[in-house]
Amino acid sequence: MAESPDYSVPAVDKALDVLEVLADREGGLTQTEIAEATGRSVSQIFRVLVTLEARGWIVRDRASGVYSLSMAAFDLAHRHAPLRGLLVAATPVMRDLAAEVRQSCNLAVLDGGAVRVVAQVESPADFGYRVRVGAAFPLASATGTVLVAGAEPELRAALIGEVDPDEVARIASDGSLRRDDPREPGIADMVATVRDVRGHARAALTVPYVTTSFSEADAERVRVLAVEAADAISTRLHPSRPPRSGD
Repeated sequence: MAESPDYSVPAVDKALDVLEVLADREGGLTQTEIAEATGRSVSQIFRVLVTLEARGWIVRDRASGVYSLSMAAFDLAHRHAPLRGLLVAATPVMRDLAAEVRQSCNLAVLDGGAVRVVAQVESPADFGYRVRVGAAFPLASATGTVLVAGAEPELRAALIGEVDPDEVARIASDGSLRRDDPREPGIADMVATVRDVRGHARAALTVPYVTTSFSEADAERVRVLAVEAADAISTRLHPSRPPRSGD
């Protein structure tokens, strides 16, 4: 059996390795640290760093020699038409939701075998919980469970084994799920489905609900408002979409 041709480009591989490593390190890395993290020599990494810096993808602190990502990747992602349309539709609705419930909220989509946060609105209260834009979470999270359960049939079939069937069964008829966050005590994730024109999950709107003295709406009220906000985003995306069952 003939071997598949290798069309890989080593320089591109090195550049992507550097970007991925820096994306995971909030404080940045020196050239030596990048070489160690990517499993390459300093000389192999040097020209890649020079090129990425010249193209504006990374920045270097002159005093410390530490490299970090620039905003170029963030800008590129937001120029991607499908994501841009989603953010335009979602952002004002998310701001209104955060203001009404005085909690933060975030929007996430499926990204391969993970959940990726693409937007986040801060709580207007003095105390709240936030999730970093770009953060990745497992499919088994509450947000991932809602996205997988609501995905189009082929994608759902491919990913359904990654989520807890008992959690899928708990998803309400309105496409929402309320679940205590196993990693963050005191937080209950209120997740609602943003649907595409065919009724499948396009994104998930999550309110990480924190019970504090600033909480002006109880958890169930927040879940209902999250569902209403997700429906509003869906309508802004697709004004002619069919209503979800129960609308």
